[in-house]
Amino acid sequence: MSEAAATAKARILISGYYGFGNFGDETILRIIVDEIRARRPGDSISVLSANPVQTASTFGVAAIPRMNASIVSEAIRCSDVVVSGGGGLLQNATSLRSLLYYTGIIREARRAGRKCAIFAQGIGPLDFFGKQVVKGTCGDVGLAIVRDEKSAALLQPLVPRVHVEVGADPVFLAPANAPPSAREALVHEGITEASGEIITVVVRKTPMLPRIALQLAAGIDRIVERHGVHAVFVPLQRPDDVEASIDIIRRCKSAPTLLGGLHDLAAMTALFRRSAAVVSMRLHALVLAARLGVPMLAIPYDPKVSALLDELKYPLPAFDRSSSGPTLFDRLWDERASLAASLGAAVEPLARRASYAFDRLAEFAGGSTA
Repeated sequence: MSEAAATAKARILISGYYGFGNFGDETILRIIVDEIRARRPGDSISVLSANPVQTASTFGVAAIPRMNASIVSEAIRCSDVVVSGGGGLLQNATSLRSLLYYTGIIREARRAGRKCAIFAQGIGPLDFFGKQVVKGTCGDVGLAIVRDEKSAALLQPLVPRVHVEVGADPVFLAPANAPPSAREALVHEGITEASGEIITVVVRKTPMLPRIALQLAAGIDRIVERHGVHAVFVPLQRPDDVEASIDIIRRCKSAPTLLGGLHDLAAMTALFRRSAAVVSMRLHALVLAARLGVPMLAIPYDPKVSALLDELKYPLPAFDRSSSGPTLFDRLWDERASLAASLGAAVEPLARRASYAFDRLAEFAGGSTA
């Protein structure tokens, strides 16, 4: 890439699940915007969002209403680079409509002659029809970087003319420390030094939750009663996570606390830094815990959670309905020093992969070919 290409300003349009108030996706966007600006400060960034006003205010970007077809088409035509990602966009477990939306953005970008990247995505699940949709719309993207090996193995046969590279989840590049204002937010929630040791629990509505609710509540009670810690639940997407948290809290014999005002990356970093352990169904709570070296117990409601544990080579098995479930809480507590050490060793190469992915995206944005 020439020096002129490297310094030329680009108009970047980002497509993802943004503006819905989901902690994981909003955190991904925070990292993407920050990492692009660190490498290419002259570029303009626009984001397709369900809440354009909030997205523009929070991230300092131009925000486009994602479901306004004419405005989205104009935004694509006015861009130089369309980035599809990060997150789990190319899958039809959520719905076929979702897959058609995200692949439709890619298809329109290519028809308009714009450079297009699949970036920092976890691919799948995809059924036969879903694979045909991806094969028919994504086969000529200029850059494809996924977040794990399983995603690469699924995507590569569908886009044989594209070299699919493996990066890592952008949240592995999250700042390691929280600002003082975020720590003050914990105090506002009643979490002080006098609160003693805490474990943070993150649950979400999913068909799996009713099947594990009793065992999960029993495990939380076990660690609270045996080790004198306090359990706090934090909802990462409202209102669904609030309802899911209340359902588990009501089943507990102990008295967990439901937090209310913590939702952004800084606040969650402060909370996790304060936590002795994290128990989570949500992927990006687990990624952030890993990034910060906080021992965690994963609840694999989706294959992407299992893929993360594989990437980390994490020694503590995931929580399930088996009789070993309660003992996993004992192991989480008793082995937390070795679990933290394991995370420390595993996260460094993943952070390097995530950084490499942004280097490649910067090169792609500065190139001259579509």
